[in-house]
Amino acid sequence: MQDEFSLLEAQQLIHELIAQRAPLERTLDAIANWLNMVLPDATVAFMRYEPRRCTLSLLPSHRFSTFYTKRLQDVPVAPGVASFGTAAFERRLVVSENIATDPRWEALREAALAEGLRSCWSSPVMTADGALLGTFGTYYPTPRKPTPEGRRWLQRAAAMIALAMLRDNDIREHRSLSEWHRSLFVNHPDGVYEFDLEGYIQRCNAAFERITGYPEAELIGRHYNELVYPAYRQLTREGFATARRGEAITYETRGTHAGQFVYDLEVTNFPVTIDGEIAGVYGVCRDITERKRQIEDLRLLKRGFDASPNGMLMVDARRPDMPIVFVNPTFTIMTGYPTDEVMGKNCRFLQGPETDPTAIAEIRAGIAEQRDVEVTLRNYRRDGTPFWNHLIVSPVFDEEDRCTHFIGIQQDITRQKEQDAQIAYQATHDLLTGLPNRTSFTNRLEASFHQCQQQQAVMAVMYLDLDGFKPINEGLGHHVGNQVLVAVAQRLKALLGDNDSLSRLVGDEFGILLLDYDNSAVVKALAKRMLDALAQPFEVDGQLVQLSVSIGIACNCLSPEQPHELMQHADLALQQAKRQGRNTWQWYRGRRVESTRHSVLMRHDLHAALKEDQFELHYQPLVDAASGRIRSVEALVRWHHPRRGMVSPGEFIPLAEHTGQIIPLGRWVLRQACQEMAELQARDGRALPVAVNISSLQFHRDGFLDEVRHILATTGLSPELLELEVTESVLLDGAEPVIELMEMLKTMGVRVALDDFGTGFSSLSYLRDLPTHKVKLDRSFVQKTLTDRRTAAIVQGVITIAHHMDMVVVAEGIETPEEQEDMVRRECDLLQGFLFARPLPLAALRQLPDCLPEPRS
Repeated sequence: MQDEFSLLEAQQLIHELIAQRAPLERTLDAIANWLNMVLPDATVAFMRYEPRRCTLSLLPSHRFSTFYTKRLQDVPVAPGVASFGTAAFERRLVVSENIATDPRWEALREAALAEGLRSCWSSPVMTADGALLGTFGTYYPTPRKPTPEGRRWLQRAAAMIALAMLRDNDIREHRSLSEWHRSLFVNHPDGVYEFDLEGYIQRCNAAFERITGYPEAELIGRHYNELVYPAYRQLTREGFATARRGEAITYETRGTHAGQFVYDLEVTNFPVTIDGEIAGVYGVCRDITERKRQIEDLRLLKRGFDASPNGMLMVDARRPDMPIVFVNPTFTIMTGYPTDEVMGKNCRFLQGPETDPTAIAEIRAGIAEQRDVEVTLRNYRRDGTPFWNHLIVSPVFDEEDRCTHFIGIQQDITRQKEQDAQIAYQATHDLLTGLPNRTSFTNRLEASFHQCQQQQAVMAVMYLDLDGFKPINEGLGHHVGNQVLVAVAQRLKALLGDNDSLSRLVGDEFGILLLDYDNSAVVKALAKRMLDALAQPFEVDGQLVQLSVSIGIACNCLSPEQPHELMQHADLALQQAKRQGRNTWQWYRGRRVESTRHSVLMRHDLHAALKEDQFELHYQPLVDAASGRIRSVEALVRWHHPRRGMVSPGEFIPLAEHTGQIIPLGRWVLRQACQEMAELQARDGRALPVAVNISSLQFHRDGFLDEVRHILATTGLSPELLELEVTESVLLDGAEPVIELMEMLKTMGVRVALDDFGTGFSSLSYLRDLPTHKVKLDRSFVQKTLTDRRTAAIVQGVITIAHHMDMVVVAEGIETPEEQEDMVRRECDLLQGFLFARPLPLAALRQLPDCLPEPRS
């Protein structure tokens, strides 16, 4: 009776613990004690099932060691996994009579035997509908198997364990839900509060305290309308009444803060229903004062945008193609595009065939750097008509200093540009004939003169004066004379090529600039055609008018030092033509005989110099602008004439270009430079890159690439140490083959630099097209930078553009510390000039230190 009574007491204790919601560990411990009463010598183990991972884990207990408890964590529920994993999988009692021999215990056998366990009976713990909760097992220190009575006790234990685990799961779930609800209520960023059915506050969270300015103690028991601005109380009552009827509602109202100021609120009310009855009302609110202010600011800003006389648009900088998100009415009027056609598009649809790529590049650079950009470019309306757009693009940053948008302000300056163009046209053109005037002709003459000097090209000037024009103008009237001048201009234009320039200088005098002609015979033939054309009568107002023309011709073959000398020579030739009876042409000869004889002798000597090895190379260093460290050298050819001594390159290089001897001379310079630099590296261990000037004739010659390969191979110089310097003249016959050749050189490792940059007409386009890594500023620019503001602006612009294109910039002709300091300030990369070193023979070059901090003579 005592045993039965003890069993009943133990069983009663278990049910009381379950009913009292005691901790699961305590309840399971009571069940284990009860099982020990009916199954002596048994050690009871409880394992919880984890559905998401489909595993079992042993619950901690004083009956097992820490090692064994850790070993039996996250054991898979599967057949053949000990007795408990198999029992859970098969939903039945599984008996391992002898753990030492049971194959199901292979993975855990060592741990179980170390724990002193020899037998294990495992039972699944399941709900009434068959859901698995876990397992419990009885371990024994000796091998054994359960009796029929023992099996019945195990079934009873499984039922009690299932009840305890279900109750524990319910408690845990309820606690979790309660904590979720509490956390949502307390931590919600918006104000959360509860009303009773009369509208009195029952509780609230910290956010509601912050919004209203009152502590919770002062809010509990107050009616909501005490916190509402009087003018909005009726609206708030209607919202509360809607929630009391069982509907959720969101509305805007205004509150009175504890600090006695009014603020805007967005409120959501919804009913709290318990057992089908509305028991109260929940409220959620947020302070929208700042949001409404921002909305009002945006409305005001939009009204300003809409009223602006300038076109305005905004693009989203956070999206890849930067789509348009806003345009004002002026934009649609200016461009002809309705709003619905532009929203979501990139504004590049305004561009067209004559839109300046430089302006587009500047806009893209400003966007990439998130800075203001101001450009003027040609855009196109929806109907295809162009207009000039003065555009300002500015970034828009958020409170975290991130660029979120760009705003563009457009101004149609087409009429202003047309007026400017008209003024510029009138300043540079003769209004009667439409030809360029004397100012324009002089500017073109100066530019062409300097370009031809650099490229060793030939140019000619023709000075025309009409014979017999004065009697026509005075006798027949100025209107007839004007018509004759217009007709003369038309006849002359018809005889000229595209590269020739015709200008009306003054009165009945005309000037013609001829470029790119082969020989003097071409010019003479043109002069003869002009005489014939103007000798034909002109019909004006029904009457025939006869006149002739005298022409003076001069070219740069006599090496004039200044461009105006050409016009002086042409004028002298014109006077000679008039002295010879007019209606003829004369070519300014000057010291023609001596010049011709000198050229013939020099050509012979140059040929002999190539055979007799009279040339040598000097090297001028290129130094780092900031540190003065030598980075490379430029190879410069020198001629030791056996009788005349040192001959200036400015004398024999043009002759070599003109006679074609520049090809063998250039080949010798290239080979000699590579050979001497390779020897310098081998003997002194000094690897200096060397730059070699390449004539456009040599560069375009068939086989030049193979010639470079052969020289590098035979001299042993690394291609990375060779740099070829070319001028813009290499592009005169077309860009595509030049770019292709440069790319092939680049593939070999040989770099190409652009020499004498800034002196040609198309410098920027060449800079864009040529795959070159280095740009050399011509010394004529460098020497004027300190004294000429426009020159300084050009130099700074070239440096900036080159750096944006990942190019190195070299300033040539640095002769004073002031020039050096100016170039350093402008962030020029390399400097070259007499300030650091004059061109030196190889032996003297070897004595130079690596760094040139002091000027050298």
